Amino acid sequence: MNIIVKLLLCLLVAFFIALVLSPILIAIIKKEKVKQVILHYVESHKSKSGTPTMGGIIFITTIIITSCIFINKQNCTLAVMSLVVMFSYGIVGFLDDFIKFKFRRNLGLRAYQKIIFQLAISIIISVFAYKNVLLGGSIILPFSGKIVDIGAWIIPLNVLVLIATTNSVNLTDGLDGLAAGTSLSYVFSYILLIFAIMLSAFAGINGAELIETGNILIIAAACVGALICYLLFNCFPAKIFMGDTGSLALGALIASLMIFTKTTLYLPMIGIMFVLSSVSVIMQVAYYKLTKKRIFLMAPLHHHFEKKGVHEVRITTIYSFVTLLVGIGVVLLEIL
Repeated sequence: MNIIVKLLLCLLVAFFIALVLSPILIAIIKKEKVKQVILHYVESHKSKSGTPTMGGIIFITTIIITSCIFINKQNCTLAVMSLVVMFSYGIVGFLDDFIKFKFRRNLGLRAYQKIIFQLAISIIISVFAYKNVLLGGSIILPFSGKIVDIGAWIIPLNVLVLIATTNSVNLTDGLDGLAAGTSLSYVFSYILLIFAIMLSAFAGINGAELIETGNILIIAAACVGALICYLLFNCFPAKIFMGDTGSLALGALIASLMIFTKTTLYLPMIGIMFVLSSVSVIMQVAYYKLTKKRIFLMAPLHHHFEKKGVHEVRITTIYSFVTLLVGIGVVLLEIL
């Protein structure tokens, strides 16, 4: 089957699986009263208190089911590990959400507890990637057509990428549809990027690597289909939030897709809006500690815009559009 047709079919199947799962899960969560507790200082979000959370289960489950249907069972190690990474981080997020729900508070796992879990998973995955015969210490230099081998330095780089990406997506998950919409644009751009890279280096790709890359594209397509459906329920006004269950899993999947296709250096470019979320928080905290003043009205950056009177639908649209625009720009530069 032509790879493009297979990806489109995978996307459609993922969409319909999510469409079936979403109302069922929302009904169960409402019945169990698993609701979001809103931070007291986000005044405009008071009306959202009590909205069902842990909606990330919808796209996590959908991506796993759809991927298992479509991936080529030969040379699927990297694809399976991508799903394992997503699921593992999703478990960490689930624990965080569960504690919030159980004790009716906005604080779940402590920051150091999250970092310990995330660090353990990221080290295991990074060492695995380094030991994998198709990956090793190799990484693609953007827009050069070259692959360089940085040896064991790839391990700390991948650890950094996993932790930074998961937490950046988590920070971006602050408005209805924001993290999901931005991630959708990102993963769609990622698929285009991989096609561009494969076309330019087709002669140098061996059979095993081609199958692995195809399987990873299947997971990306499943993610796109699942997120399109999820946004039907998560766009303003949201019927369900993804919670840390979803945001950590989504960030981990994005990072693992990049790591397992050696495209890590493209991540901060296509994921510019995720980067801005993290950088705005770092700047805010650092500046406040030094001067006791704030750069932004509120961090992450999307809350600053919200405080300025920009409606969250507009913010979500801009984040998603900018991510897509930058992603397409990166793909065009890669082709040229």
